[in-house]
Amino acid sequence: MENNSRTSSTTSTERVRGTIGFSIASKLNIQLWFRLLGVFLVLNFSLCTAFTIAAINHSERIVSHSVDMVQEQDWDSTHYWSSFSEVEVSPSTGEKVGLPIPEFLSAVFSSPTVEGTRMIVLQNTEDVSLYEFLDSLQYRVDLLIDGLPYTIVVQLEPMVKVFKTVLVVLLIIQFIMLLRSIPARADMIRETLRPIADLAEKAQTLSSTEGPYTVDEMEALAGTLDEINAARLDTRIELDATQDELKNLATAINSMLDRINASYRSQARFVSDASHELRTPIAAIQGYANLLDRWGKHDEQALQESIDAIKDEAANMKELIEQLLFLARGDNNTMRLQAVRFDLGSLAETVYGETKMIDPGHEYELQTSSVFVLADMGLMKQASRILIDNAMKYTPVGGRILIKVDRNNDYARLTVQDEGIGIPPEAVPHVFDRFYRADESRARATGGTGLGLSIAKWIAERHGGYMEVLSREDLGTRISIVIPASQAQ
Repeated sequence: MENNSRTSSTTSTERVRGTIGFSIASKLNIQLWFRLLGVFLVLNFSLCTAFTIAAINHSERIVSHSVDMVQEQDWDSTHYWSSFSEVEVSPSTGEKVGLPIPEFLSAVFSSPTVEGTRMIVLQNTEDVSLYEFLDSLQYRVDLLIDGLPYTIVVQLEPMVKVFKTVLVVLLIIQFIMLLRSIPARADMIRETLRPIADLAEKAQTLSSTEGPYTVDEMEALAGTLDEINAARLDTRIELDATQDELKNLATAINSMLDRINASYRSQARFVSDASHELRTPIAAIQGYANLLDRWGKHDEQALQESIDAIKDEAANMKELIEQLLFLARGDNNTMRLQAVRFDLGSLAETVYGETKMIDPGHEYELQTSSVFVLADMGLMKQASRILIDNAMKYTPVGGRILIKVDRNNDYARLTVQDEGIGIPPEAVPHVFDRFYRADESRARATGGTGLGLSIAKWIAERHGGYMEVLSREDLGTRISIVIPASQAQ
């Protein structure tokens, strides 16, 4: 069994690492590869731009020098040689070919040549390879020298060959770097993301008491993760200060553990309280059943007493189970609201009339105004009945109970105010907790389960509202359901 657990955990670990490696490391590797390729492209473009500027500058110097030689008549009839380029100076027909120098760039060029036109010429482009295509590149300038038209052509082949050699070497180096960077960068990214992969695989063991790693291995990453289980949900992950990249992930896991812990404690308390509440009526029914078995067959008084008690306890247990089922459906989001637009004041009038008929022992007062809401009429009636039933239970006979409906800005408010025993100040924040009772003895006497206000609160929140409580001991309690109001149609 242990081997199977270790194998399953190892498989889960490999799955985690594989997922992270594919989804994060691979994407990062591809993105960084394209970024490196972009850097190389920019570098190559910058090199080509630099060569173009250098070639133009070199050609302009030769053209300027050629103009000086023509003016001094110190040139042969066809051409002369420079150290890098061949230049040809010849008379022209006077028709200028090429582009003139823009006015804003005229200061960059020498004054004897600034008025000329310039162009780049490719000679002998037929039957040449791509590598030799630029070898016949020429820089041509048409200008006037001492009033006579001349054409000066600078051969750029020597510079082009040097540039091609440098560019080819650079491209080969870049190609090798791009190929070698893929596995090298992948290893670097995996090593960088290893803490995240380790933390993810440790998270797989949060709900188990045993893991595939030792305590020392787990403590090395994030403290005593192996101790985080259903019995130790208060344990939290602690990361070293150097692992800054994991702080957000650790914070998220700790927040998740906080929610799980709160939910677990609430569920455990709910199960415990529900078991306790169900145990009481079951024990009472069992006791009266034993009483019937012993004496009730021949004692009519004991028979009737047992039957009445069993009926009461069964009714209480039925009410409790129905409330538990209601809350369970609410927690599972399986209860759908049947929202309709209706007048909350009219609903309060209906509940007021029904209450007066079933409870003649209290004095009821109704204060309503027409306030329309978009809500589930059945649930809102159930919530109002819960508030009125609480007021009936804790208000002495002859006491006054007020039912009121009004509107406050964009909210409708249904209020039930009594003259009962009130709620202690320290108990007010807990009255909506499930199975909570401010006074157990009084609650037992009135037959409450401690779930009514929890249900009312759920109904209010499900309608986008909230509950309000104001209470003073021995003076009374006022509880309101506040939900968004709606326009009448």
